[in-house]
Amino acid sequence: MKSSLLRLAGLMLALSLSSAAAAHELRPAFLDIREEGAILYDVLWKTPARGDFRLSLDVELPQACEDVSPVTSERTNSARVNRWRIRCVDGLQNRTIGIGGLSATYTDVLFRFTRRDGTVQTSRLTPERPEITVASSPSLLDTARTYFLLGKEHILQGVDHLLFVLALLLLIPSVRLLVETVTAFTVAHSITLAFAAFGWASAPQQPVEALIALSIVIVAAEIINRERGRRDISIRYPWLIAFAFGLLHGFGFGGALREIGLPQKDVPMALLSFNLGVEAGQLLFIFVVLIAIALIRKLVVLNSRMPQMIAAYGVGSVAAFWFVERVAAF
Repeated sequence: MKSSLLRLAGLMLALSLSSAAAAHELRPAFLDIREEGAILYDVLWKTPARGDFRLSLDVELPQACEDVSPVTSERTNSARVNRWRIRCVDGLQNRTIGIGGLSATYTDVLFRFTRRDGTVQTSRLTPERPEITVASSPSLLDTARTYFLLGKEHILQGVDHLLFVLALLLLIPSVRLLVETVTAFTVAHSITLAFAAFGWASAPQQPVEALIALSIVIVAAEIINRERGRRDISIRYPWLIAFAFGLLHGFGFGGALREIGLPQKDVPMALLSFNLGVEAGQLLFIFVVLIAIALIRKLVVLNSRMPQMIAAYGVGSVAAFWFVERVAAF
């Protein structure tokens, strides 16, 4: 039994390392169009890339649009960025913009349209919905819905944030303590998310991502200490460690929100909706994990601490790999 568990843990760890590294490098594409004149627009098109590999995606503009400047291109470690200016005789309001090739991929495209009056339309294009119609003026409900979905998707695609929540679930023995801990984590990351979004406080993104990985390593180590019989303050009061690291994770969420951008008007609604989306995704993940744990306990009789130890070492090893990788990228 022990040897089977160890082999299974090794396989899961190898798959986690490979898929996590890929997920960290392959981010959604980003199309940013800014209205500069009555019929003039600046276009920024950022497509994910890894080495020489780039997703084959193309911006499909209305037929009445034409390029009025050469396309400038630059390559970063994780993306190719193209910039150019277009002229659209009839304007872009109420016109449809599409992404060619998106339906054949598993990625999404974040679309942002900024008008001269400062109002912003932000939407998410998916393989199932690769087109968007530029609204003449976005409604409050449109803003709330868009930012809620963006927040939910961000947390569900943020493997490091989810792994931290998983580590907390493994650490906490009771439902009451779990509720307190998750609440503390929520309050803390909501504080720093708001501070980062409004520009009241900031932290460099690369060190923040490395420290988020380190926070997972620390919680995994606490799980191992608990299984060995230690009862220090972080085990007796896990909400303290959740609150402290929640402040750090909030800067991670804030970095994502800065990339998306906040509309010039309806900022409180956009920020609240994004945070509610993050919480909805987090609660969905917790619910699924708790159901899975309950099913495993019903189907498999486990009388030892071995599964908890294997899970803790697996989570900690993946996080340690991320930490070293992210520090090396400084």
